[in-house]
Amino acid sequence: ADTPPATRGRTSIADGVVEKIAGMAAREVPGVHTLGGGLARRLGAVRERVPGSRPDVAQGVKVEVGQRQTAIDVDIVVEYGVPIADVAAALRENVIAAVERMTALEVVEVNVSVIDVRLPDDEAEEETETRVR
Repeated sequence: ADTPPATRGRTSIADGVVEKIAGMAAREVPGVHTLGGGLARRLGAVRERVPGSRPDVAQGVKVEVGQRQTAIDVDIVVEYGVPIADVAAALRENVIAAVERMTALEVVEVNVSVIDVRLPDDEAEEETETRVR
């Protein structure tokens, strides 16, 4: 009875919650075209065509969540011509700020893997792939 009500009990945050927060924050960074590898992006594109489905905002994000800390891995595709080191630094800052603000977990690291570069010519290929035949 001496302890404040706010401190009675435990709060646990699922990995998927942190993945979604990190995914949304990563997508906000200028120069990030998309998240996830080739297969994950293709599956996501197919899933998005299904009526009523939502995009997977956690695509390309993996996390380990402990009691007080979390570590995050993000796979990204960057736009051609952007300074990759600057995009990675901005992504780390945005993801850490969002996750720590929303979850109160300490983000110990954000590992960024740049898995592809989106070239200007890729836009024509993407439009062809999504065409119904």
